[in-house]
Order: sequence, then structure tokens, then C-alpha cells
Amino acid sequence: MWVWTAPSYTERYANILSPMPPLRLVIGEDNYLVREGLVRLLETTPEVEVIGVGTDLPSLEEAIEALQPDVVVTDIRMPPTHSDEGIRLSEQLRQRRPAMGVVVLSQYADVEYALALLVKGASGRAYLLKERISDLDQLVHAVTEVAAGGSDIDPKVVEVRVAARSGVRSPLETLTPRERQVLSEVAQGKNNNAIAVALSLSERAVEKHINSIFSKLGLSEEQDIHRRVKAALLFLADDRMRPRHVEPLPDIT
Repeated sequence: MWVWTAPSYTERYANILSPMPPLRLVIGEDNYLVREGLVRLLETTPEVEVIGVGTDLPSLEEAIEALQPDVVVTDIRMPPTHSDEGIRLSEQLRQRRPAMGVVVLSQYADVEYALALLVKGASGRAYLLKERISDLDQLVHAVTEVAAGGSDIDPKVVEVRVAARSGVRSPLETLTPRERQVLSEVAQGKNNNAIAVALSLSERAVEKHINSIFSKLGLSEEQDIHRRVKAALLFLADDRMRPRHVEPLPDIT
């Protein structure tokens, strides 16, 4: 059966010579002060336009259905259950509105929350800590990234040390010591050149290791930015795989 999929924001305006119109946002946040702060902050930039707000999951869903925004910026927890409404909404929109971007705001620098958001697909999704929302540039960057089909993850999540999960075999156990070192650098947000410098490798060797990592983790078919995010999250979710004071290995590639 043929199903029409709405084009993304950038696809809709890719061939228009005039400047793109502002991104249309709906905000979901039950805390009045945070909600009003977000609205007022975003009103100061011409790149976005707040067209609606929701104070709980039902009202947010109604606003999204009625207004059809380009991006939804939502708290991870809100009424009625104050559990994982933001993540559940993201999954619903992935099915019903795949071109709609979602930025989830959280007070928790916990990789498990970020993994829950991104594990089924990083495209059009971002995870930011609430402490970052006063940084307009970072917030707008996340909004524009997801509108274009990209992804963004708060740098602090990468720094969080996650407790090891005993009794669960990780796909990361198939990686060689060198591949684990490379993946550790990827998880810190480094590009191939920076990884090469850090590990005294050639960029070609780094690329070879990264491709092997993606293959072993079953990420070969995804876009590079998305699979880097997923690989980093898988690495961070299993603390047993982190190298601890490992001496640099000789490059034999």
C-alpha cells in the first residue's frame, strides 16, 4: 500500500531562493516558569516561531494535531504520569509524523533516557538537558538540526559515568581493544581527524576501525551521523566496555 510521507522542513524549501520562513514550534512543558522562559527566549530569534504550547501530554497532542508544527520541544516528564511522556510522544510522532522533529528536554544526564529516545532512530531527534535552555544558540541549533532530519545530544550525557549492567552480554564485547579505544573517542564527540591525533593513527586507519565498529554493531546501513550517535550511546550504556588507563596500542594497519 502506498503511503504518503510528509517532506521535512528543508526538503519543502530546498528549491526556494528566498530565505526560509521561521521554524514553527509547539512547546510541551508543565512548569509555568520554564514554559514562559522558553517562549520568551525563543521569541528573541527570527529563526523560530512558537505557535502553541501544551501543559500536559493530552493538550500537547491536541496542539500538535491542530497546528502541525515543524518541531516539538517537550519536557521528558509531564502530566498525567510524570514518567516518560516526552519519549512516548516522540515514538508516536515517529509513526504518525515522521518528518516532524522532536527536541526532548530533561533534567537527567542519564544515557538510558537518551538511548530510549534515539535507539529506534536518531533522525529528527535531540536530547538536551534543561540547564542548557538558557543558551539560545545551543537550543536553536538543536531545533534546526532535528528540523533538517539530523540529531543532537547534550554533551554532558557523554560525560556521565554509567554503572555496569551485570549479566547482560553486550554487542560491544565483539570489539577489539583498539576498536574500543576508537569508540571511546567517538563517544567524546571527536571527528576522525581528532581521533587519529589522540591515538597516533592515520585517518585512514581510524576510518577502517570505525567501519568495522559499525558493522559489528549492526549500524552499517544508517547515515554516518546517526550511527555515530547510536554507537556512542551503546558504548556509554555499557560501562564495562570503557578502556581504563589502556596504554596506546601500536598501529598495525
